[in-house]
Amino acid sequence: MDEKILLNKKHGMAALLVTLILYLAAIAGCVFGGIILGDNGNAALLVISIVWLCVGWIPFCGLKILEPQEALVLTLFGRYVGTLKGDGYYFVNPFCTAVNPAADTHLHQSGDVDNGSAKSALSLAFSAGKTEVSIPGKKKLSLKIMTLNNNRQKINDCLGNPVEIGIAVMWRVVDTAKAVFNVDNYKEYLSLQCDTALRNIVRIYPYDVAPNVDTTGDGIADEGSLRGSSEVVAARIRDEIQKRVDEAGLEIVEARITYLAYAPEIAAVMLQRQQASAVIDARKMIVDGAVGMVEMALDRLSQNGVVELDEERKAAMVSNLLVVLCGNRDAQPVVNSGSLY
Repeated sequence: MDEKILLNKKHGMAALLVTLILYLAAIAGCVFGGIILGDNGNAALLVISIVWLCVGWIPFCGLKILEPQEALVLTLFGRYVGTLKGDGYYFVNPFCTAVNPAADTHLHQSGDVDNGSAKSALSLAFSAGKTEVSIPGKKKLSLKIMTLNNNRQKINDCLGNPVEIGIAVMWRVVDTAKAVFNVDNYKEYLSLQCDTALRNIVRIYPYDVAPNVDTTGDGIADEGSLRGSSEVVAARIRDEIQKRVDEAGLEIVEARITYLAYAPEIAAVMLQRQQASAVIDARKMIVDGAVGMVEMALDRLSQNGVVELDEERKAAMVSNLLVVLCGNRDAQPVVNSGSLY
C-alpha cells in the first residue's frame, strides 16, 4: 500500500471559527425565533437553529492538531484516505478515523514513556477491583528517531560457545501506510525481527579470534570476531534488520552492541582460558628477552676479554642467567670465593 499525503488541509482555525459563529447564530435564532418573537416568530428558523445546536458539534471531530515529527493515518468507513504529516491545525472529514495499531504497545524504547495517565488509570482500576485494564493510547504516529533496547539474548557463536549479547537499534517510521496496514503491529514486528537478525549474525562469528573461521563468506579464514569486530558486526546486524522491515515502512538508522559476554555457565572456564593464554604470552616474552640478554652478556665478555670460558662454563653461565631472568622470585646469589676452575 502506497502512502498518500493529504495536502491543503490546514484549515483548522478557519473551520473552528466558522463552527463557533454558526453556533452563535443558532443561539440567536432560537432566542429571536422562539422567545422574543413568540407566535410571530419564524418556525423554520427556530427548527434549523435547534437542529444545528444538536448536531453542530460534529465538525469539531474533524479538527486535528499535529506537533512536529508526528503523523496521523486516516480511514473513512474502512478505506484508507491519506496521512497528515507536519505540524499544524488541520480540518478533515469529521467521520474519518485515526488508525495506529501500535498505540498501546510499550517496548523498552525511548518513545514509550507515558505522561502519567497510565499510572492514574491503573490506580483507578485497582481501587475499583478490576484486574484487566485497557489504557487508550494516542493514535498519532511518531516520526522521530527512537531507540529500541531489546532484552539480552543467549546465542551460540560459530564455535558453539554460548554468549549473551544485547543491542540498541535506532529506528523511525518513513512510510506510515506500510507501518499501519502491512503488518499487524509494527513495534512488535520490529522487536521480533531484531531478535531474529541478531541470532543470524552472531552465529557466524566467534566470540574471540579463532583459527580457520570464515566470517565474511568468501571461503578465506579471517580474524573477525564479536569482541574485536564490533563495528562490522553491528553494521551487518543493521543491514539484516533493514531487509526484514522494509515491508513495514521502517528505517533502521543504526544498530549498536550494548552488552557482550560469555554465558554464566562457561564464563569461569573461559576466564581461566584467557588467563592461561595471557600467562603463556607473558612467559614467551620473558624467555625471548632473557635469551637476548644472555647472548649480549656472552658477546660483551668475549669482546672485552674479561674472562675466557670454555663450553662447559658457558653452558653453566647460560643456565644460571636463564634461571635468574626467568624466575618468579628474586635470585639469591652464592659468592664463590675459590678458584674459577
